[in-house]
Amino acid sequence: MENKIPAFLLEEPPPEIRSRPARRASKSSFIDRGLKHVAGVINTGYIQWETASQGGFLQGLDARVKVIFLAFFILIVSLKRELHAEAAIGVFIFLLAAASHISLPAFYRRVFFFGFFFGFLVALPSSLNSVTRGEIVLPLVTLSKPYDFWIYHIPRQIGITREGLFGVAMLTLRIVNSVSLSFLILYTTPFTEIIKALKILKIPDTVLMMLTLSYKYIFIFAKTVEEMHLAKRSRLAGGASSSEGRRWIAGRITFIFRKTRLRCEEVFKAMLGRGFSDSVRLYGSGRLTATDRLSCTLFIFTGILFLFM
Repeated sequence: MENKIPAFLLEEPPPEIRSRPARRASKSSFIDRGLKHVAGVINTGYIQWETASQGGFLQGLDARVKVIFLAFFILIVSLKRELHAEAAIGVFIFLLAAASHISLPAFYRRVFFFGFFFGFLVALPSSLNSVTRGEIVLPLVTLSKPYDFWIYHIPRQIGITREGLFGVAMLTLRIVNSVSLSFLILYTTPFTEIIKALKILKIPDTVLMMLTLSYKYIFIFAKTVEEMHLAKRSRLAGGASSSEGRRWIAGRITFIFRKTRLRCEEVFKAMLGRGFSDSVRLYGSGRLTATDRLSCTLFIFTGILFLFM
């Protein structure tokens, strides 16, 4: 039988090709790392829906009760000026999160990140005696003499004061508690139920529309960016340099801006075509159950205890 295989397929490759070492996987670029965070935004949205549908203490309460609880306790957190009271509120939030069957490591990982970045790091310079005067507990620098610059006075000895540490700890605990309360309600309540509760509590329709459209577009934006990056990678045989990545990002920013304007016009036309009349109408709000009333009373009573602690 005649051999019909081409001759070049029967030839052995040269020795230098056979002995070429395997190419190592290229290090992930800053675009890939950024896209991981974008994908995390999408995953967080799905996780929020999953945790809101689980069987837990807060999941079984009406959204109106939880919105009132959130507003009332954030007010208490802002008014308290004692560290032990803020710590007690944090323990109370921890117990609620555990009773709601939330993944505590993932929950507090995000909470402590925001608390450390927006609370501790931002307020840390205020602990110096050049900002907050008081008893120095940790000397840092000793100058030859004090200096005066405009309205600022720089003392001879610069250090961390006891009063400054108290202010840093207070601000950090307030931010941690406020973020914990917000995430606790978001993780245990579907977004549509939150909007419905805000509507019943007489929040203006314009604010509700802005919240709803912004919430929806965050996931649309994240998914669009991820799909564009995957489409780009599928057309590349090798890795892209940092300069090419920056040019691609600049081009995608312009493209997304234009697409956002077109999407906004299309959404508005679709809303007009479906009879939009500048008002939000929601249906299906039932009466509060005995459990909702009892839980609301318990939250108010607990908040008053924290307020006078």
